[in-house]
Amino acid sequence: MTEKATPSPEAITAWARLMRVSRQLVESAEDALKAGGLPPLAWYDVLHELAEAGEGGLRPFQLIERTLFAQYNISRLLARLEADGLVEKLKVADDGRGQTIRVTAKGRETRRRMWAVYGRSIAELVGAKLSADELKMMSALLGRLRDPPAGD
Repeated sequence: MTEKATPSPEAITAWARLMRVSRQLVESAEDALKAGGLPPLAWYDVLHELAEAGEGGLRPFQLIERTLFAQYNISRLLARLEADGLVEKLKVADDGRGQTIRVTAKGRETRRRMWAVYGRSIAELVGAKLSADELKMMSALLGRLRDPPAGD
């Protein structure tokens, strides 16, 4: 039986700051996209993953794994992206109900326009405030939080 872990005051402070700063950074990036007349950040994530996948596209379950959207959220988002002509759904030959999602030329252009704003937001909100060494350190520390401890 394991003891219940009680967080240290430092862990609580770090957690609260991480959650608050993360929310603020995402909101700032979202605001910049909105001010530019562009779609929300979730659209960029999906368009990015589909563009990275190339002409073969991705199955919806692969998008769920890569973006961490819930199935019902990805279904609605894909329907909206398809209605706007940013993605296309293709039937999978050996799977009667299966489909592959592929980014269209319009989707690639939308992603490019979004990145111009999103990338600038990252540069201003993070890159301009920390040195290259600090950014590497922050990335390494956050990576340690993501990865399970050894022995799990």
